[in-house]
Amino acid sequence: MAQFSLKINGKDLKVDVDPQTPMLWVLRDHLDLVGTKYGCGVAQCGACTVHLNGVATRSCTLPVSSVGNNEITTIEGLSENGDHPVQKAWLAIDVPQCGYCQAGQIMSAAALLKSNPNPTDEQIEGAMNGNICWCGTYTRIKKAIKTAANSNA
Repeated sequence: MAQFSLKINGKDLKVDVDPQTPMLWVLRDHLDLVGTKYGCGVAQCGACTVHLNGVATRSCTLPVSSVGNNEITTIEGLSENGDHPVQKAWLAIDVPQCGYCQAGQIMSAAALLKSNPNPTDEQIEGAMNGNICWCGTYTRIKKAIKTAANSNA
């Protein structure tokens, strides 16, 4: 076990865990931030997506020892009241069905719009590639991203 000082959702936090513990489990099991979901465990489905310095990152394969001084943002830290433009668009377009993948989808979409406020369809598809939605709401996801982009304009 080792102690790690982490900056998560703007707060300085400490955890005492094995250095190889994936950030997903640090977040869920040690910090009670359960919005980030476990899907596949091999960084292929996107359910565990968080931001590492603003970049969409799969937390299920990110060892806590590799985080260092980088800042992590989870779905809980994206906005205080669920009023991030992507979250608002998700509700307006009625994207979720089962909802399991939605935190990862929203985090990927928010990272995309932060780096590219007006993405093309191809750029949306590229950024969201690898975020699997078992319910197949991809058309609504793309529409919500465009809605969020237009609300930022």
